Amino acid sequence: MTQLIFKAMPTDVARSYQSGAVDANGQAPERDISSGSGVPCRHCLKQVPEGEPYLVLSYRPFPELQPYAEAGPIFLCANECERHPESAEMPPMLQGKEALIIRGYNAQNRIIYGTGKVVAADEIPFYARNTFENEDVKYIHIRSSTNNCYQCQLEQVPSKV
Repeated sequence: MTQLIFKAMPTDVARSYQSGAVDANGQAPERDISSGSGVPCRHCLKQVPEGEPYLVLSYRPFPELQPYAEAGPIFLCANECERHPESAEMPPMLQGKEALIIRGYNAQNRIIYGTGKVVAADEIPFYARNTFENEDVKYIHIRSSTNNCYQCQLEQVPSKV
């Protein structure tokens, strides 16, 4: 038996950007103030609260450069925030979304063609389990269906008995 686990951006990566490291494009992250909606942090996986500063930066959630290593814009709390725990619980920023993209990747971080689907947030567990039936799929990215922005990663791990 297996369990689906949502994984946020690693804390060391978030802290480096929050400390001024350059993004995937070699640029300093931009700073802005949150209106309270539409600004999901990829580390705490919550909306950046109204009036709080946030960063806009280019992020590449892959360990190396290669043809499938997409980079794109994301938001991140400008101040240190607590990483969303790795759990089967749907992250707050995804709850209630009408449509998100799920896409499977192999151990070499390449897209597994035929695994990409646009699904409602509440359908992610069903489609993710079907996607993981392909033994070549090692992890899934969840992305915005309108802008293709990276949201978080989904992995399958053995359930604790």
